[in-house]
Amino acid sequence: MPKRRGKEIQKDKRAKNWEEGLPPINKNAAGIDVGNAEHHVAVPPGRDAEPVQKFGSFTADLHRLARWLKACGVETVAMQATGVYWVALYQILEEYELQVNVVNAHHTKTLPGRKTDVLECQWLQKLHTFGLLNNSFQPAEEIRVLRTYMRQREKLVAAASTCIQHMQKALTEMNIQLANVISDISGMTGIAILRAIVNGERNPHTLAGLKNERIHASRQEIAQSLEGNWRPELLFVLEQSLALYDTYHQKIAECDQKIETHLKTMESNENTEQQPTQVRIRRSHHKQTSWVDLHMHLHRIAGVDLTQIDGINVQTAQTVISEVGVDMTRWRSEKQFASWLGLCPDNRISGGKVLKRGTRRVVNRAATAFRMAAWSLFRSQSALGANFRRLRRKLGAPKAVTAMAHKLAKLVYRMLKFGQAYVDKGAEHYEAKYRQQTIKWLAKTAAALNLQLTPSPQLLE
Repeated sequence: MPKRRGKEIQKDKRAKNWEEGLPPINKNAAGIDVGNAEHHVAVPPGRDAEPVQKFGSFTADLHRLARWLKACGVETVAMQATGVYWVALYQILEEYELQVNVVNAHHTKTLPGRKTDVLECQWLQKLHTFGLLNNSFQPAEEIRVLRTYMRQREKLVAAASTCIQHMQKALTEMNIQLANVISDISGMTGIAILRAIVNGERNPHTLAGLKNERIHASRQEIAQSLEGNWRPELLFVLEQSLALYDTYHQKIAECDQKIETHLKTMESNENTEQQPTQVRIRRSHHKQTSWVDLHMHLHRIAGVDLTQIDGINVQTAQTVISEVGVDMTRWRSEKQFASWLGLCPDNRISGGKVLKRGTRRVVNRAATAFRMAAWSLFRSQSALGANFRRLRRKLGAPKAVTAMAHKLAKLVYRMLKFGQAYVDKGAEHYEAKYRQQTIKWLAKTAAALNLQLTPSPQLLE
């Protein structure tokens, strides 16, 4: 029998002692370095003659990758969220009943030095074996479908807004000052005038006759704003921008139909004790859009009426449900949920000194929706509105919006997890409660200074 070399003996020792140092949590773990054209996969040593292999990105290659992992006895997989290349692999691995963990790339940074795809997948496999990686949030399949529709709709709305900007620019270059007398050129009056201009109408008084009764400006003012130089190249830009605007709104209507159809197929979690509140019907120049059906579907899916919370309307509830779902057991507490949204302080402390204050930089559509809902409480005559106005006076608008969004997120968490309705006690109740807390704090401070508070005679009366 040939004598074994020293390098081979050291290799065997490394294979036997690879688990030393930390207790392994996931012994049947694999790591995948995801790429555009190929994926590198690492399994525990001893499971295959080649524990690190390379697979292509075609569907047949992904199925072959999953079968190889099953043959190696792998139960859980860790991979980074690299672009959108991981999505197809994630779905196929789920079909093979593998537990897939999509981890944050910032949590897997290796030490300085040479970085290769082979070393990266081995590093992921080792970190996942010792349980040092946190799985990113992935909603249920039906929520992911709804999220895809909602994000597509958001892109279409943004594109339609860009068309409005192009139309406004063309009008300004022709010195058509319509935006100075009409607050929104995409409203009923504005769109009617734009369509007439595109169709060849140039008489200012005829165009001003399209004024809606809700417009405060007079017809004479609108006619004066429509006197400009009708340049043919800018009229061409206006015509194409208006056509694109109509096309995008047509696609938005088709997207709304898909969303409504999918909402009807989602499982109901309705609480019969709660009845959805009445919602207003919003009208636009394109069609009469009713949010009542959408409101009923959201109430049926969530089991609670999120629009009972002041500041949260149907659109905000739809965005939150499409991004986070209705299963709040993914987060241990409401504090963890708010931290995941990036609405909690993330102070950087070193040596007992605070180096930086503020929240984490998190790109989350649900957090953005909560911030917009918080800002809408500025004129709300509710307990939340009074709380927001007090925080705004004390902290300033940016910090008050974040603090109020944090509170709204916790309220939504409680409603979805415990199925309880939200009851607003009004601004007067909040002000009275805040006054009692202030008096209690002042009395405690006075007692610490050996003083005593005396109520004003006017208050006693």
